[in-house]
Amino acid sequence: MNKNTSRRAFLKACGMMGAGLAAGAVVPAVVPTAARAARLGAAGYTVAHTRVQMGTFVTITAIDPSMDRAEEAVSRAFAEIDRLTAVFNRYDAATPVSHLNRTGALTDVAPEMAEVMARAARMYSISDANFDVTVAPVVDLMQARSNPDGSLNLSGAEMKEALALVDGAAVRVARNRISFDRAGMAVTLDGIAKGYIVDRASDVLAACGVRHSMVNAGGDIRLRGGRAEGTPWAVAVEDPEKHGHYPARIRIFDGAIATSGNYEVFFDRQKIHHHVVVPGSGICPRNEVSVSVTAPTVMQADALSTTTMVMGVRAGVGFIDALPGAECLVVTRTGANVASRGWNA
Repeated sequence: MNKNTSRRAFLKACGMMGAGLAAGAVVPAVVPTAARAARLGAAGYTVAHTRVQMGTFVTITAIDPSMDRAEEAVSRAFAEIDRLTAVFNRYDAATPVSHLNRTGALTDVAPEMAEVMARAARMYSISDANFDVTVAPVVDLMQARSNPDGSLNLSGAEMKEALALVDGAAVRVARNRISFDRAGMAVTLDGIAKGYIVDRASDVLAACGVRHSMVNAGGDIRLRGGRAEGTPWAVAVEDPEKHGHYPARIRIFDGAIATSGNYEVFFDRQKIHHHVVVPGSGICPRNEVSVSVTAPTVMQADALSTTTMVMGVRAGVGFIDALPGAECLVVTRTGANVASRGWNA
């Protein structure tokens, strides 16, 4: 890939924009640029591989005294991502989530699907319906009406019809069955399943005995153990304007960070319509350019960043302040940075 080619342009050329578990906006302070890198340091060998998965670039880094073990762990983590993408990718007709959207019901539910849907229902409840995976009809409508010239042909009647299908309370989740109360409903799990997949890939690394690792899926990042004993991972929150002025740099030993933004997946040149949607109105947040959230897991950070962006600056930051173990940074359209109480810590 030409170094001047943007991440978004490359994925678009590959036909992957909007076609999977996509989007993100956080980059590690040091990004491995080679497909494979191995070097011996104080904590052992550093092995890093980058692949295109889930509609984005996924870099998995493992640091271990045994290079062979690190290589094997990274390989197994990528395999886990492939396995779980085959459950949650709604653009693949063969996946369970596609079957649910197509038929309105799913039986013999895979445990991973049941877990993510249950967590989504919990987020719907605690966020006062601001996190709602049933916004898929609205997102799909905007994508269908998006033109190559950057214009968007979207009528009020069409939006009203799509909004009538948005209702997280109309999703029934049981251990062996998931169903919708109304025909035509659909879910998009991109705002929670991608984080879940990253967490599971990180779990695979740990299960292989790797104590120091990073999984970075287009900005959804799970970190374990620091870069070495006593040395945290350094992560920079990406500049939404791409000018290289990072809004924040943080250090983490164990935890996760995820970002929702309006500048990676959008449907018109003005970026008024994008993949983050206010469930009750179909309007996309405009004042909030990006929201970064730190949390114990990427699934939590992923869902909370979307929720905070939907709620707006004041309500969203207040929501995060009320949750244990989570912090956020909101970058606004004017360039202001608004953080939760414990962000700097």
